[in-house]
Amino acid sequence: MGRALYSILEWITRFAYINVLWIFFTLAGGVILGLFPATVAMFSLIRQWLRGNSDMPIFPSFWNYFKEEFWKSNRLGIIFYLIAFIVGFNLIFLHANIGELLTWTSAPLLAGLLLFILLIIYIFPTYVHYDLNVLKIIKNAFFMILVSPIHSFFIIISLAAFYTIVSVIPALGLAFGASFYSFITLWFALHAFAKMEQKQKR
Repeated sequence: MGRALYSILEWITRFAYINVLWIFFTLAGGVILGLFPATVAMFSLIRQWLRGNSDMPIFPSFWNYFKEEFWKSNRLGIIFYLIAFIVGFNLIFLHANIGELLTWTSAPLLAGLLLFILLIIYIFPTYVHYDLNVLKIIKNAFFMILVSPIHSFFIIISLAAFYTIVSVIPALGLAFGASFYSFITLWFALHAFAKMEQKQKR
């Protein structure tokens, strides 16, 4: 019992620590230049944990991933910042003119927003799991959306459940928000990748 409790507390500490590192490195990069490298570093480290490599030193590993992927991840970030700007601009426009627009005109934008959210969910697992250039990362992430609807459904349900818990206990979001998001999406995404790779082998 004591050993199990120690293991649970150790993993809670790990997730809290990597969440702090993610916040620190994101801010250190001025948010815009720090967000994508810090997120890639977090996903890379948690992927190692899920693959059984839990003995890696956290800070040195995080720092190495951050440095190595800084420029490549920010090239990906520029693309997503542009997409987010376009989607956000259209949402603001739609909200400001909702009384003058027919309701059906919002459907393509909402569908595009859903697609963008799913793309964000798969983009980082795809980035850290495959050694691809930026455009192929986006292409593969989009492909996973199409071939893994069940995994996408469970990811959304799990994230919604976590969001509900965070809404009740906001401190959990501050302490574990990014790291738990990473763990949830990676856990399902790695299963989706393995299933797809098995089909390709057949």
